[in-house]
Amino acid sequence: MQRVEEYFRRAVEDGASDLFIISGSPVCEKLDKRLHMIGSEVLFPQHTKELITEIYQLAERDIQRFEEEGDDDFSCAVPGLARFRVNTYKQRGSMAAVVRVVAFDIPDWRTLHIPEGVMELADLTHGMVLVTGTAGSGKSTTQACIIDRINQTREAHVITLEDPIEHLHRNRKSIVSQREIAIDTHDYLAALRACLRQAPDVMLLGEMRDHETIRTAMTAAETGHLLIATLHTKGAVNTIDRIVDTFPGDQQGQVRVQLSMVLQAVVSQQLLPDKNGGLVPAYEIMRINDAIRNMIRDSGKTHQIDGAIASGGGEGMISMDQSIMKLYQAGLIEKQTVLDYAGNPESLKRRLG
Repeated sequence: MQRVEEYFRRAVEDGASDLFIISGSPVCEKLDKRLHMIGSEVLFPQHTKELITEIYQLAERDIQRFEEEGDDDFSCAVPGLARFRVNTYKQRGSMAAVVRVVAFDIPDWRTLHIPEGVMELADLTHGMVLVTGTAGSGKSTTQACIIDRINQTREAHVITLEDPIEHLHRNRKSIVSQREIAIDTHDYLAALRACLRQAPDVMLLGEMRDHETIRTAMTAAETGHLLIATLHTKGAVNTIDRIVDTFPGDQQGQVRVQLSMVLQAVVSQQLLPDKNGGLVPAYEIMRINDAIRNMIRDSGKTHQIDGAIASGGGEGMISMDQSIMKLYQAGLIEKQTVLDYAGNPESLKRRLG
């Protein structure tokens, strides 16, 4: 059986996103949402225990907590290779781990097919930008590319609050402070409140989980900072509704007004299978104008936002279905993929003939 560092190196060389160490099968890596076995040697409980013990030794972390509680979440780094986010857990009485690969270098946004309209959000100097999508849709990578654009183009103090850190930024024109929840600070809310006293120009918030964190984030965006955050939602309308619904009913009107003033853009993304067996992202981009601000304030008009996005191409907006059609017209995806992932497949079916 190979040592755990050899499996780590293989995952990095192959460009895998995750590594799975689970008894009952060989070590597997995930490439473009598909699982690939590394070798043919089936792991037994004693093998997974040996490999996971090696990971704890690499991380210089006490394994006792994991043995007592049954799960653990932490990061470790292999110099010259990469950083790894590790989640260990017990299943059927044996140790198991899922390891996320965190590369030292930020990927090139062009090779990832991130549109310039998304990257231009790095030019904003205040307000709130939300990057949304389901788990595994590439939100963290998009955020990292926007932060990297800021880092390379202007002098700023960028503070990221992440759980855990998924991309490492080197100081270039900007100073980038990266704080990991549960290691560098207690939780998102405490970190965000402290962040306001650390002279930030740009704040990246890994996730807005409750109404107190959302309220503090909106206040931070009001005070002249640029705040970039993520939500596990699909589309701008669902994002606005999710934020508002987090608050008690008697506060929702005030929250709508505040949100309409601080919000600058909502980017929603999903990953589609391309013709080469890989993945390509499709984006909905909503840029806030006066009409959309009014729709956010008035709960009865929120449903009109989708139409405003579809007709807002001159202001840098694009709907998800328009983005999917552009991928098809560029020859990147199949016709069936358009229909499988479209929000309104019947409309696109007519356009496709």
